[in-house]
Amino acid sequence: MPRLACAGAVVLGLLAGTARLSAQTLRVPYTTFTLPNGLQVLLHEDHSVPVVAVNTWYHVGSSDERAGRTGFAHLFEHIMFMGSAHVPTGEFDRLLEAAGADNNGSTTEDRTNYYEDGPANALPLMLYLDSDRLGFLLPEITADKVDIQRGVVQNERRQSYENRPYGLAQENILQRLYPPTHPYHWPVIGSMQDLQAATLEDVRRFFQTYYTPNNATVAIAGDISPRDARALVERYFGDIQRGPAVTRTPPPAVHLTDGIAALLEDRVQLPRVYDAWHTVKAFADDDAVLDVVANVLAGGRSSRLYRRLVYELQIATDVAAFQDGSRIDGKFEIFATARPGHELGELQRVIDEEVEKLADEGPTGREVERARNTFEAQFLSRMERVGGFGGKADQLNFYNYFVGSPDYFQKDLDRYGRVAAAGVRRAVKTYLTGAHRVVLSVVPQGKPELGVKP
Repeated sequence: MPRLACAGAVVLGLLAGTARLSAQTLRVPYTTFTLPNGLQVLLHEDHSVPVVAVNTWYHVGSSDERAGRTGFAHLFEHIMFMGSAHVPTGEFDRLLEAAGADNNGSTTEDRTNYYEDGPANALPLMLYLDSDRLGFLLPEITADKVDIQRGVVQNERRQSYENRPYGLAQENILQRLYPPTHPYHWPVIGSMQDLQAATLEDVRRFFQTYYTPNNATVAIAGDISPRDARALVERYFGDIQRGPAVTRTPPPAVHLTDGIAALLEDRVQLPRVYDAWHTVKAFADDDAVLDVVANVLAGGRSSRLYRRLVYELQIATDVAAFQDGSRIDGKFEIFATARPGHELGELQRVIDEEVEKLADEGPTGREVERARNTFEAQFLSRMERVGGFGGKADQLNFYNYFVGSPDYFQKDLDRYGRVAAAGVRRAVKTYLTGAHRVVLSVVPQGKPELGVKP
């Protein structure tokens, strides 16, 4: 998916003073410094409104776990809100809410993110709270707290996976796309068995390894003075000790040499088919091209698959496609849900026809232009805000970790401007044709005959 979000000339006017825009260059000016303990800090001034965002990325995600001990990164996202030495449980949220601020966190395969958004005068409070749980959380990690959050995460897994329609599909796809030794083999939330097996010592060791200043980046954006913000960071984070260096060995490239068909009977009303292929990681040469491929195939009601499956043939209720480029690898997915009375084999035949047609003939110029305009519109609209997921503070961290350049905004946008019809055709032919894919049929329990026939 595109890395930012855009709505034309109106948005461009709103950006004056927050990002410098010319005919050729979109910039989000920033300054950066690194404390002696290794904590990197990114600062961006935006005085358009009196708000500030503090966005912290710990460079640890589910891909840093190991088989048998999965789910730790996400579990820790919860533990980080359970109180630290000087901020008892519940006080983190209460203090921020009293100041008119809010906060949240999220975990992916590649990173764990925490942010606070609020009025500019709440910046000292935000930094104090973040520093206390980085520097003084370890003594407060107790068996009782681990058990409480273990239960919370297990309930979250039940709600989002086991008891949610089609909730187990992605887990099944990952298990077939990646071998058991690959760090993308398991879902971010982990398995019930691994969560139950986690010991207090396991959790403490995870924190000591990955929750260190030298494995984190803090982005501060909004109504700030860089000099004052730096002084606050030095005050609150300067005395926290550096941790061990985090080293990673890149896993070998993964390729499916043959097709894999799978059937999952689940508590669903309508069958759904998923197609998944290995593609490329985020920011690789064809990453943006594959975003355009997804838009041409299933981006809105005028897209090829939506028009065929939902409008013309009326054999599906919905269809979606996306390129998912991550730090280590990437995948492309298409899924469609059958209308009552139809089998997934009908849907699969149309999906195959449209993919083959796009590989043989390529898209029209209008389809490519529509996709590029969509991504540009989404991109610029996100830049109206400094905080939250996908805001400028989060994007500075994202670009910094994935490409090593925080102000990568224009270069990211340029990737989509360079996509041409010939590139779309080549990408479809390269990645989405042939038998090297996972085809997963999710069908109502007791009705395996509705799945795609091997």
